[in-house]
Amino acid sequence: MGKINTVEGKSDGPVKLHVPLDASRIDEEVKGRTVQVVAREGSGDIRSCMVRLDEKGKGTAVFSFEKVPGTLTLAMGPEEVSAEEMVGLQTINVTVASRQWKNVKELHLPAVVISPFYWHWWLRWCRTFIIRGRVVCKDGRPVPGARVCAYDVDWFWWWRSVDQVGCDYTDENGAFEIRFRWCCGWWPWWWWRFRRWELDPGILDHIHHHYYQAGPYPPIPLPDPEPDPKIFQHLLGEQEYASLNMESRVVPENEEMVMRSMNVATVQEMKIDPGALDILRDKLVKRFTAPPALQRMKIWPWWPWHPWSDCTPDIIFRATQNCNGDNHVIVDEGICDTRWDIPTVMNVTLHANDEACCVAPHGGDPDGTCALLMDACWDTINHIGGNPGATPTPVGYANPGLIANNGDRPYAGNVFIQGQVGNDVDYYAFEYSSNNGVSWNDLPASALGDFNRLYWEPGPNIFTYVNFLKLTDGKLVFESRQHFESTHDPATWGVTRFWMANNYFGLMNWLTQTPFLNGTYWLRMKGWKVLTGHLVNETLLMTCSTNQMALLKLHIDNRIVYSPPLVTPPVCGPGTVHICTSEPDCDFISVRIIHHEATGTIIEEISACGVTKPVTDSDEVQIDFRASDPRGHLEDYTLHANYGENLTINILGLLPGGSSPTVLSGGPSGPDYRTALLHGAVSPHWYGGTFRVTLPAKSVFPETCCYQLELYVRKRNIVHCDYSYWGYYNHSQYQITVDVI
Repeated sequence: MGKINTVEGKSDGPVKLHVPLDASRIDEEVKGRTVQVVAREGSGDIRSCMVRLDEKGKGTAVFSFEKVPGTLTLAMGPEEVSAEEMVGLQTINVTVASRQWKNVKELHLPAVVISPFYWHWWLRWCRTFIIRGRVVCKDGRPVPGARVCAYDVDWFWWWRSVDQVGCDYTDENGAFEIRFRWCCGWWPWWWWRFRRWELDPGILDHIHHHYYQAGPYPPIPLPDPEPDPKIFQHLLGEQEYASLNMESRVVPENEEMVMRSMNVATVQEMKIDPGALDILRDKLVKRFTAPPALQRMKIWPWWPWHPWSDCTPDIIFRATQNCNGDNHVIVDEGICDTRWDIPTVMNVTLHANDEACCVAPHGGDPDGTCALLMDACWDTINHIGGNPGATPTPVGYANPGLIANNGDRPYAGNVFIQGQVGNDVDYYAFEYSSNNGVSWNDLPASALGDFNRLYWEPGPNIFTYVNFLKLTDGKLVFESRQHFESTHDPATWGVTRFWMANNYFGLMNWLTQTPFLNGTYWLRMKGWKVLTGHLVNETLLMTCSTNQMALLKLHIDNRIVYSPPLVTPPVCGPGTVHICTSEPDCDFISVRIIHHEATGTIIEEISACGVTKPVTDSDEVQIDFRASDPRGHLEDYTLHANYGENLTINILGLLPGGSSPTVLSGGPSGPDYRTALLHGAVSPHWYGGTFRVTLPAKSVFPETCCYQLELYVRKRNIVHCDYSYWGYYNHSQYQITVDVI
């Protein structure tokens, strides 16, 4: 790119160029309006001259040169467009050949007429767009301090180009405003040279799936990220593709000269000539029908595509927030979210994902010396048995009495408890009872897990964590949020400092693994005022607005993992897939092939790593296994046969009519909690047992191969507030080689 010089009308020099302008045909007042004239030299240097039109709509641009220049290209346009942008826009162009300077010190060109078309086109060439919006969480609360960026997007076949147009940070209301300038009417090659392309995996899958299913077309190769028209040779065939001459287009002289002066690749040197894509599009549209999904997505070639002439951008958003020490993507839109052809002023609401930090609700703290216990691990107390508003039994279980796999769930590990304390409580602590409230004890220090709250300051856009477990007056107690606010610039809260919703209602992180035994526990709270550093006025906290004690009842079931020598069989611990615990436990007891032969029935016991005798159509496989939990909190078990490369068979899914395995001991057999309840298990317990599956051998072992029998068993426990069912599980494997004939 050469240097850019700006001149103001006239300047002395060895040679001068006079470029008269005539806008007299314009049907509006043009007096005093400014037109920009840009001169591009063969060296790449650009000169710009601003011309103010007189009452007749006329004016003259004057350029001075130290010596006679080579061939010049002149471009006219509005003053708002930069000189460099003018080079790339399709506007009025005039070429001045070097031969025109022969024996001339001052070259006067004929007047360049500015037609109404170009005049009115210039007015909308480059416009300012304004996007105003909010970022909110799923419940509508604002997301502050997030960086929101808007992108213009274009999709070409299975590539996408994402061009950032502007960014802004959200305020305490989650509001943002993005202003950006948008120009259109580019030369196709100019627009293309500024784009960066990448594969869009979703569209790639659509196209591959459709054309692999649609007919006998050659496989579509995975291309490099840079678009290349040669990939369509596989769809059209070499002969038809060659007839398009995609790599040998005749280029207008002025366009080619501009490309050379800007030191960019010429059309012949580019992988794709965007100006020639319509030729290819016509062929593809006639040959191939668009998949419905791609029709809705406006994908080329089934959607007319001339983005260099697009005067209204197509926008998606991406937002990030650094509220937990790392940047998290909280909004990430794709093609299905595209806002096509946006207006010059647009309002949007963006919904953040669960990674976002939201503003906490303002106010609403109860008055008095009281408490409100709201939830444990985000299960509200009216969904935990035995608590206010919940089913009375089973006490302390989430979803009590629900006939489902997620029914009757006990808690384990760290249990995060939320709620509120009244405005008159400075510090508080918890007591527990393991005998239904007959006696009470302070929670030991080993059970007190700290938690933090997060606040945001809009000026510096800083998020700050505050911990609330404090050693005060010789006691380990929790400070109330209200007391913290009253001792840390109280006038700033809700004005220049805003609490986030993260742990806003936190009361305690209860570490239940030590020293508590498994069972049902009651929790209650007591509170204090603080005076000159001392805790005073100790009070048992009642539920706010009632005379009822603030209680929370939870059933705790933590498991013990033993060292390997204490649990054999099965083999467990390091170097195995099996966890050394009986909570839950699983094991393969025996694997047999039952051969039904003419001479009688032969039962073949197959040891781990064993090889079967040839298996025929009449043979059966019999698998005995254990899936159990001594605490009775079994959730489900699964049994698969894995073989070959990534192949698996769900053995339990082969049982006829959706039946369950045969019970050898314990039971019912499930294989999940809901089924067990329907077949005799008594809420909240299902202990499992030992079971047998008998099936045609070839349904489990369809071909000669090495098979890995895989057994998983899981408990229903909510472990460390994780609801995924993978908190407490166990795993067993059993490998055999099966010879199938």
